[in-house]
Amino acid sequence: MNEAPIRRRLFQTDFSMIWRNGKELTKIRLSLSVVFSSVAGYLLGATIIDYSELTWLAVGGYCMVGASNVFNQIIERDLDALMKRTMNRPIPKGRVSVNDAFALACVLTISGLIILYNINPKTAMFGAVSIFLYTCVYTPLKTKTSLSVLVGAIPGAIPFMLGWVAATNDFDIEPGILFIIQFFWQFPHFWSIAWFLHDDYQKAGFKMLPTEKPDKASAAQIIFYSFWTVVVSILPVFGITGKLTLSITGAIIIGIFGVILTYFAIRLFSVKTSNAAKKLLLISVLYITFLQIVYVVDKFL
Repeated sequence: MNEAPIRRRLFQTDFSMIWRNGKELTKIRLSLSVVFSSVAGYLLGATIIDYSELTWLAVGGYCMVGASNVFNQIIERDLDALMKRTMNRPIPKGRVSVNDAFALACVLTISGLIILYNINPKTAMFGAVSIFLYTCVYTPLKTKTSLSVLVGAIPGAIPFMLGWVAATNDFDIEPGILFIIQFFWQFPHFWSIAWFLHDDYQKAGFKMLPTEKPDKASAAQIIFYSFWTVVVSILPVFGITGKLTLSITGAIIIGIFGVILTYFAIRLFSVKTSNAAKKLLLISVLYITFLQIVYVVDKFL
């Protein structure tokens, strides 16, 4: 009997499971969106694009956000088992042990820091701050206070800024504005998620909405932060943000999309439904992606 085909099938099965678990532990879609933000920030800051450096930024960025996600799932493994959305993750499902997940997180953290440090020390420092705040502050606070979203918005806003710092080895008003844009954007984005997942989050004791419930007060704050997201997004058009510039055309395009974002936030305030929150989530994702593309295209045109 030829055992070679059997071994190949077993290897393929094992590799497929490892790949699947790795994607779920590092939250590949979220991690890639973070990498996209970092790349956009790099392109905005670079005078000459070093594609080797840009590639290492993407790899190092993925390692850091992936590590944060793995540490998060280790810490919240018992809570994840209580929620329908997360109960099938690798750790609560028993497909990956805590020790193996911890080893993966450590390897990703060390690799990410080394890669980012080789770009420049400031990039590595901000990467380290991001993973510390997400893992050691934001994650434990989620069951304690709704202010956890405020803390979580800090590491969530770093990637866009990180790209500029990687390209310039400098932190000034330009990366500061990129940080502020993505910082304000975090609130309508994550509160829309917390709105339609409120019942599931309650099972784990997560306090994510500003009033800890999907009511008009929470919706009002979503409108507030949506508005300021749009305002800070068009600040570069006024020539007050250093080397970070935006044409009038770019500002108008972003402003139009900002009106759409704010409209869906107002719509959530009006109807207070999960469906409205899901639509706001989709628009928020499209908004930040579209904004970053417009900023980059506007620079090179």
